[in-house]
Amino acid sequence: MSTKMKAVQVSVPGGPEALEMVDLPVPECGPGEVRVRARAIGAGGPDVLIRKGIYKWMPPLPAIPGNEMAGVIDSVGEGVPNELLGRRALVSSRELPQRGGCYAEYIVVPAQAPFMLPDEIADVDAVSLGNVQLAQAMLLGTQGGLVVRSILVPGAAGGVATALTQLAAHHGMTVIGTASTPAKQAHALAHGVTRLVDGDPEGLPQRVMEATGGRGVDLAFDHVGDRLLIACIRSLAPLGTAISYNIASGPPANDVFQELRALLSRSLAVRTFSIHTFDADRDQRRHLMEAAIELMRKGAVKAPPTQTFALAQAREVHALLDAGASLGKLVLIP
Repeated sequence: MSTKMKAVQVSVPGGPEALEMVDLPVPECGPGEVRVRARAIGAGGPDVLIRKGIYKWMPPLPAIPGNEMAGVIDSVGEGVPNELLGRRALVSSRELPQRGGCYAEYIVVPAQAPFMLPDEIADVDAVSLGNVQLAQAMLLGTQGGLVVRSILVPGAAGGVATALTQLAAHHGMTVIGTASTPAKQAHALAHGVTRLVDGDPEGLPQRVMEATGGRGVDLAFDHVGDRLLIACIRSLAPLGTAISYNIASGPPANDVFQELRALLSRSLAVRTFSIHTFDADRDQRRHLMEAAIELMRKGAVKAPPTQTFALAQAREVHALLDAGASLGKLVLIP
């Protein structure tokens, strides 16, 4: 085996050109560690933030982006059972001391960090499991026991959105979705959206009310901010919650508290959400991922379509991420 490995690294933050292919020593296991040889590496939004140097949970520079890797355990350190050798595993940086590290041919992690993968889940599909984990946390853990009958998912063809729609459909919920192109609309309908409506924030609440018989939705998931968060609030049923899990277009267009007071008779709520909520709750975090693996294993939730690229094409992949031009999951193959 070579003593060098290929990895993609950021030394000076910037655009896709900031990603550099480098040769690094193959890492060796210390006590209590395992090494995973990569077969598939997921690429997504947090990787872009690491590349730009603006991730709130930024690893120190020079940094290797990448927050999910599927591969095979090929080496174990002192104190680790040899039975782990040859096991297929998922590495999620949510289980590591710091984010990133997966844009590489090998990674060494604590032996308790990887999730073992069943044969039913292919490597390229496994790197989408983090979205299912996040979707479960948002969909099932934010309503304090209230029954969720319907949800609104703008941009329903996105990675997290696809996991949300499939999970909601699995639980028998009505899913109102929006999608901007015929291809994305077809994807949304194929992955659990019950009814598509026009996504323009102007008039979206009225369209949602019409689609739900005047009731509104119990949960509305906003990843944009600006006018869309306000539209999500206005689309809610009594005791409903709008969940803001990203603000790609900036802060809300109007005063959120005033919006809630104007709709006081509905007793609405707004929740911000981040999977980092579970950083200090290892048991709950791992339970969510193990449940996600089981859902995908039995086919209740399917991985989105994947586009695969060589690890050396990381710049090309990040250009697609920057443009929002991809449908499904972008995967790097070492």
